[in-house]
Amino acid sequence: MRIGELATATGTTARALRHYEQAALISSERASNGYRVYDERTVVRVRNIRHLLAAGLTLDDVRVFLPCLDGDVAAAPPSDQGLRVALERLAVLNQRIAAQTEARDRLEAALRAAPGGRIRPAD
Repeated sequence: MRIGELATATGTTARALRHYEQAALISSERASNGYRVYDERTVVRVRNIRHLLAAGLTLDDVRVFLPCLDGDVAAAPPSDQGLRVALERLAVLNQRIAAQTEARDRLEAALRAAPGGRIRPAD
């Protein structure tokens, strides 16, 4: 299947697919006209990549899951390494959320203390 067909089948873009390929998460052959041609099994792999990305993992994190990307990633028990990567990513996300919450609270306090009291944050 060509890149546009794979993009349609997986609900992604050709650009994202090229990015996954550059990251060595998927591979293609080249047709005589230079077009990328993907194996039908790549559909499952791309869907699994997208599932892991939607869960908050990065492309680097997804590399840990390479051995199981061609199966049912969502239903399979995580490996120790996969679980470790997911827990590390969760910690990073929690730190970012805490930092953003603190920034929001500081900004909200500054707006409430503004002279004239007319500036109120939207709820």
